[in-house]
Amino acid sequence: MIQIFNAAKKYGTNVALADISLRIRKGDFVFVTGPSGAGKTTLLRLIFGAEKATEGQILINGINLNRITGSRLDLLRRHIGFVFQDFKLLPRRTVSQNVSLALEVTGERSAVIRKKTHQILKAVGLAQKEQAYPLQLSGGEQQRVAIARAIINDPLILLADEPTGNLDPDITRDIMVLFRSINFKGTTVLIATHSKELLQDTDQRIIFLNKGRIISE
Repeated sequence: MIQIFNAAKKYGTNVALADISLRIRKGDFVFVTGPSGAGKTTLLRLIFGAEKATEGQILINGINLNRITGSRLDLLRRHIGFVFQDFKLLPRRTVSQNVSLALEVTGERSAVIRKKTHQILKAVGLAQKEQAYPLQLSGGEQQRVAIARAIINDPLILLADEPTGNLDPDITRDIMVLFRSINFKGTTVLIATHSKELLQDTDQRIIFLNKGRIISE
């Protein structure tokens, strides 16, 4: 599913990632952890295709990200959901409009968009908030909207960057239950986090980064 061979990412003289090699199988649930500046976000952005590796190769479902651009890359991204740390919701659009946007760009029919948007918001416990605006929601509710938007296209891969960083423990548990249910349906889940509490009781695979390198698994 995700294959990374000796990948590096440099910004001028700054090395964000160095000599990263990973293999993540379909249906895996993986945490990536490490201190601030370890390279967690950069790794997710490389997998998403938001940035290109300076060195090495990254293959997603057999497709080499170094060899595709433009419309082909956009099509691939439709199979990858991304939950951003700061939600990135559009404040002047309703919850329903924020989530449905991911389907609108695919050219899906309006009736299908309405039905699927309602179903996905119901699945994340926000059916009663469809017409609310992001600023009317709690942090946990905004995070659920961001997750709904990321999974509405039934992605093969779900990436999440510090998805519980600003949430209290009870909401964090609810969000993690949601991620596990998504993974149970077959989606490969990769979560970047620095939260020791999130990792202490897990039996999932954990990849440790420090100064842009994998130091242990």
